[in-house]
Amino acid sequence: MAEINLQEIHDLFISVAHEAGRMMMAATPSYLSSGTKKNSADLVTETDQAVEKMVSNRLLSAYPAFKFIGEETYYPGQKLTEEPTFIVDPIDGTTNFVHTYPAFCISLGLAVNKSAAVGVIYNPFLDELYTGIKGKGSFVTRNGTKLRLPLKQEPEPLKDLSTCLVGTEWGSDRSGNNFAVKTKVFSKLAASKDDGGAMVHSIRSGGSAALNLVLVAAGQQDVFWEGGCWAWDVCAGWCILVEAGGIMVDGNPGDWQPTMEGRSYLAVRGAPSGQRDIVEEMWKVIGDGKMIYES
Repeated sequence: MAEINLQEIHDLFISVAHEAGRMMMAATPSYLSSGTKKNSADLVTETDQAVEKMVSNRLLSAYPAFKFIGEETYYPGQKLTEEPTFIVDPIDGTTNFVHTYPAFCISLGLAVNKSAAVGVIYNPFLDELYTGIKGKGSFVTRNGTKLRLPLKQEPEPLKDLSTCLVGTEWGSDRSGNNFAVKTKVFSKLAASKDDGGAMVHSIRSGGSAALNLVLVAAGQQDVFWEGGCWAWDVCAGWCILVEAGGIMVDGNPGDWQPTMEGRSYLAVRGAPSGQRDIVEEMWKVIGDGKMIYES
């Protein structure tokens, strides 16, 4: 295959993201008449599917030889290969979408050799566009102004978890091993050091893995720890994060080189020092706990 023009794909992603944003905003529940007969589940499913169909049509028309993995068309057993692959979540943050909470987005990623090469994430409610190209940096465009990530030109060193704003998510599974691991870790992150906790600065649950990742990339959140999300939730954000100097490791202790499909992730913002220390402290908080998800 000829050398891939990542800039060209990035530009197409931006065009597709804005079209998807218009579709999402037109379907956002607050803008529907009170007489609508659609319930929230129907609305999300219909909009998810319509956006993904538009996205796949536009991307595969331009690049018919590429593979495509999307949340709505994924099937059990479908695996990411080394071939160039579009990895797409048409609406990340569907619960937020239903409640008109302003933290939902489209996540458009390109993986090459199973590694994130291009990422575009667009929150249409706030009109915030996050972009990244491997080797060329990452950016956010707000109110027409394009800013390089991280937002601070000279980020502070990372000290310990007590100084960190940590992003986490409860997820939809509220029972079993993974829920038990999460609740134990949440409690230990929040608890005082006198009681054996990390006493993090605070914990946030934004409801969108993709937006959590770009907040870490921007330096507005120090850490994001998550289990249960999928490649389409993290591919685009992974690219944006790394291009901003951040790192991604496994959400379960021990693996510094996680896979795109591993389903457990720990992201740490860019910093002149302290990234590995934060990872090791976070893994110590997790301890013997391990989240287990089918891939």
